[in-house]
Amino acid sequence: MAAPAGGKVVYEQEGIFIHSSSGNNDDQDSLLSGILRVIEKDTEVIVDWRPMDDSLDSSTILYARKDSSSVVEWVQTPKEKAPRGPEHMNSYEAEWDMVNTVSYKKKPHSNGDATVRTNGESNWSFLFTLTDLKSIKQSKEGMGWSYLVFCLKDDVVLPALHFHHGDSSTLIQLLKKYLVLYESPQDKRILVNCQSIPQSFENILDEPTYGLIQKLKKDPYTATMGGFSKVTHFIFDSLRGNDSSSQQRPSSEMADFISDAIPGLKINQQEEPGFEVITRIDLGKRPEILRRHPVTVEEWTKNMDSEGRVINVDSMKQLIFRGGLCHALRKEVWKFLLGYYPWHSTKEERIHIQKRKTDEYFRMKLQWKSVSEEQEKRNFRLRDYRSLIEKDVNRTDRTNKFYEGQGNPGLILLHDILMSYCMYDFDLGYVQGMSDLLSPILYVMENEVDAFWCFALYMDQMHQNFEEQMQGMKTQLIQLSTLLRLLDSGFCSYLESQDSGYLYFCFRWLLIRFKREFNFQDILRLWEVMWTDLPCQNFHLLICCAILESEKQQIMEKHYGFNEILKHINELSMKMDVEDVLCKAEAISMQMMNCKELPQAVCEVLGLEDSAVTTPDSDAGEEEAAGVIGDPASAHPNSHMPVTVVSGTNEHIEQVTHTVSTN
Repeated sequence: MAAPAGGKVVYEQEGIFIHSSSGNNDDQDSLLSGILRVIEKDTEVIVDWRPMDDSLDSSTILYARKDSSSVVEWVQTPKEKAPRGPEHMNSYEAEWDMVNTVSYKKKPHSNGDATVRTNGESNWSFLFTLTDLKSIKQSKEGMGWSYLVFCLKDDVVLPALHFHHGDSSTLIQLLKKYLVLYESPQDKRILVNCQSIPQSFENILDEPTYGLIQKLKKDPYTATMGGFSKVTHFIFDSLRGNDSSSQQRPSSEMADFISDAIPGLKINQQEEPGFEVITRIDLGKRPEILRRHPVTVEEWTKNMDSEGRVINVDSMKQLIFRGGLCHALRKEVWKFLLGYYPWHSTKEERIHIQKRKTDEYFRMKLQWKSVSEEQEKRNFRLRDYRSLIEKDVNRTDRTNKFYEGQGNPGLILLHDILMSYCMYDFDLGYVQGMSDLLSPILYVMENEVDAFWCFALYMDQMHQNFEEQMQGMKTQLIQLSTLLRLLDSGFCSYLESQDSGYLYFCFRWLLIRFKREFNFQDILRLWEVMWTDLPCQNFHLLICCAILESEKQQIMEKHYGFNEILKHINELSMKMDVEDVLCKAEAISMQMMNCKELPQAVCEVLGLEDSAVTTPDSDAGEEEAAGVIGDPASAHPNSHMPVTVVSGTNEHIEQVTHTVSTN
């Protein structure tokens, strides 16, 4: 079906009548034949009925819009606003423009009644958005042709639509793709849309599922970031309705809703040409990993030459990967890990870098600081960025002493750095979630300029997560599915059977790198480990696998469905031990890299050149100098990660030393 300008028609049916009283005292009704359409327009879905009258002009269209304090009167579009030329006669674009510009008269609520006013005896026409729909009343079975009555918010009742040609079931099925509808316990003919409460972000739990899904489509960051755990409680509660006897909507339809929120995301689907099929592969025994203590100031300084260069970069990265950093080192070492300082730079070179970057930063800061109120009134993007930043800053890590209290200087710095980033990358600007990435960096740096540049470099890694097309999120979810299927195809199949194969419950993990999943101090440890880029590419996806694998038994044994899986995963927040998760993720990486038949798709995700395996000779002397105990198993040629492996039974645990090196 061709889409008119400004909207996509997803349903169109002629021969749908309104039975209108002629105004006489007889019982004869006037039959107004019309055409009913359902149109997708941006993030809205509109139901539009109009008479089959070529002479109808757009000034006869009646509009309804919910107002929280009053019933909406039907208001005729002012004649002067209605385009008259023939080019506008059938133009949806013109009509959508009028929807946006028409003013609505309000009248006080009176007994829940609403008045429909028309322009003439037969030229009736109306449209409404699905977000304004309260319920649908259906005709009784066996009563001839079927009819539907749409009831809007505040009990605005539209004229009954009679389906003289065909029935209304096709339309109802279509609307169920956008709405959560359940039968009213009082009258099974009435399909009730899940009732909405004010749609603030903090109360996302309390809005209709359609509204939630539209938020996911329009701004997944907002919908995911603010109280995502609330969503899990809500989704299926809303499907069940307020009465236990209400019909439950199939979870597969909700899965379709969620998959639609990220257009183009297709994972765990049936085999398609050109895609590698990952069959069950014996990955071999998984090593047990022991982590070391954090790198100390003494260890760091011993690895610096007289001019301040890091002597053995690879060895130092390995130590950081294995144990993280003591807090006293983070302010300096994070700058190396994020690329603010080159690893082989001297102390003097770093002083010059910092001076140059300071000048550059304050030039950008001056750009937005010098914008006058009059200028900002004519710059909607900057105005929107500022508004969003101010809102987010006031709710970012406020329980942390560094950010708590009113007028906290930490909050001011958060705001200023994020505003300056808008000048640095105006195309991206500010997207919700970015304040979560900045907060730990500013906490560690305690310096506006250093925090800005480290944040900007971190955003270089995370940029695709926040882009409008969400390509980074799509890619990561697909890659995660690839890894998880290799590790446990049975678990993947179970998730698919529960309509959870899209792994959408991992969205927040990936979006802001687990920032909301671990406590603040654990996030500092987790991020510095991931910033080493060891032991392979996309290690954060293996962290996801480690968490999911730990929860697999409970999910499957308790037969969790779509709702319960979402709820369970989100309730893991702040309950996981970062060291346990890192041990398991590293063990998974070693297990995969030791596999002799690793699928090419997995090699590409992990950044491995091929799946060949070599068994290098051990070199205990080099290993002891690094202060790390290695892996006894053979390793992938791309791996040069010494690890500690514990093997054996509970009765006998043997710690073995081995060096993994490249050929």
